[in-house]
Amino acid sequence: MSPAITAKINPLKPEEKIIKEAAEMIKKGGLVIIPTETVYGIAANSLNEDAVKRLYEIKKRPLDKPFSLLIDNKEKIEEVARTIPVGAYKLMHKFWPGPLTIILKSKTDGTVGVRFPDDEVARAVLAHVGVPLACPSANISGAKPPVNFEEAIIDLKGLVDFAIDAGETKLKCESSIVDLTVEPGKVIRSGAITKGAIEETLKNKTVLFVCTGNSCRSVMAEALLKKKLQEKKRSDVEVISGGLILLGGLGATDGTKEVLQSAGIDISGHRSQRVTKEMVKRSDLILVMEKVHEDNILKIAPEVKNRVFLLKEFAKLDDGDLGVADPIGHSSDFYQKTFNVINGAVERIINII
Repeated sequence: MSPAITAKINPLKPEEKIIKEAAEMIKKGGLVIIPTETVYGIAANSLNEDAVKRLYEIKKRPLDKPFSLLIDNKEKIEEVARTIPVGAYKLMHKFWPGPLTIILKSKTDGTVGVRFPDDEVARAVLAHVGVPLACPSANISGAKPPVNFEEAIIDLKGLVDFAIDAGETKLKCESSIVDLTVEPGKVIRSGAITKGAIEETLKNKTVLFVCTGNSCRSVMAEALLKKKLQEKKRSDVEVISGGLILLGGLGATDGTKEVLQSAGIDISGHRSQRVTKEMVKRSDLILVMEKVHEDNILKIAPEVKNRVFLLKEFAKLDDGDLGVADPIGHSSDFYQKTFNVINGAVERIINII
């Protein structure tokens, strides 16, 4: 094979012509050296059997050792993996895009390692190819992973079809690897992210409060639980809230601000957000105000059925009505009653979580 075509690229503003040329080479079954934020890799179309076979031959890698995949957005994890645990979504939220490879059960058979890289060149190539890329480090198996172009190309001249020179990688070390096919998850390589940071993220709990517009009930619940956790000096629980309607970016209602202010809580900086599938899937506990909210959450992510509860139901406050009434449009007294109900529920919840 003739020497690889090489192209020097701006790592911060990758030239479109070079990206397209590299992507077209991969689409045709070629092998291309690309940078990531960790080390340089050899990219191949993961759906092209001949390209993957050639990658094994070049790397001198055992056929029973699968290649990890690179994807260009978090949602594509569900195209390559199945039965994805809540811990994976927590790690993706915290560390992706970034230097963390997550091992999961494969869509087909066995396991698959997946990473969403934090590198402009790699992500641009991925977006243009449109499929996950097999992308092991650009070296012969057992050799030092390359952190600059010179190290990457030295042993691969004549073995790859195209090579992108983006200078030194940002992190100059390999990604960390965590295996989530076992319980609890196991860090099998501590690279750019420490073992402690990964384990802490997996250990910590996430509680999501949901109402209609994220401007009153869920805001009260989030603020109250955060305050009580702070009073108990607990940092092991992340508390978030969201609404189910389309509006976002709005502040809390005046009534909500007033009742929380009376409890010593300032939520003037709150901005509403819509509940997303990612928020739901990374939450260990989802507490809703009404049955209609539960129904909508299960439409978003049916697999969280065992993690979603009515707030009063979970707190065992059954007074004949498990719903928490929406105070919008009502009096200050109504807001106070709603606040009292939610505060009573949160008092019980903190002793459970």
